[in-house]
Amino acid sequence: MIIHLDAGHGGKDSGAVGNGLKEKDITLALAKTVRTILEKDYINLVVNMTRTTDTFVALSRRAELVNKENADYFFSIHVNAGGGTGYEDYIYNQSSTGGATDIARTKIHNAVLPVLKKYNLVDRGKKKANDAVLRETKMRAMLAETLFIDTQSDANYLKNPTFLNDIAYAYAKGLASIVGATRKNETSEEINTTTYLVQIGAFKNRKNAELLVKKAEKAGFKPFIKMK
Repeated sequence: MIIHLDAGHGGKDSGAVGNGLKEKDITLALAKTVRTILEKDYINLVVNMTRTTDTFVALSRRAELVNKENADYFFSIHVNAGGGTGYEDYIYNQSSTGGATDIARTKIHNAVLPVLKKYNLVDRGKKKANDAVLRETKMRAMLAETLFIDTQSDANYLKNPTFLNDIAYAYAKGLASIVGATRKNETSEEINTTTYLVQIGAFKNRKNAELLVKKAEKAGFKPFIKMK
């Protein structure tokens, strides 16, 4: 499964600015962290990125890249501005409510809610827009607006490594759920369900076998007699 992470803005396009922050820096840091989490914690995933450095990538080029690689999901990370506060996310305004794109977006939104509650942040809701990266991408796609860079209280969280890590984990959890990725520790648990039998005695006389069973039971084991 291919997940494409799109760090908003970059290079000559700084995006929104405020409180000593630039949107392009935050989005790139978040995208890299999400990629690291997905690659570290999940299997059967390919995680691609629109940009991995401070470079400018045109909107049409972003859609072209993800369409060419035939990704399963496109996730665009942004930071809001305009004097508001809180988190909101978007899907293309022609996507049907309750459709595949909407259902997928809800998985990420629901993963984010506990983080918003932890930091007492506002959930501004699930919305729709005619943004180019949503309109021109051929697969399910979503754009997340991670707080407001020009609101001091929100900016303080955007400067907080713990918050950024928490929101990145929420994004990764939602994305993995969308594509049905398996956590690596779940794979280990599946392996550990294998049963290994240990024989501690073989007797011609059944009474001797029964005596050993009783001793094993007293020691806390769950023995059984198998005839061969």
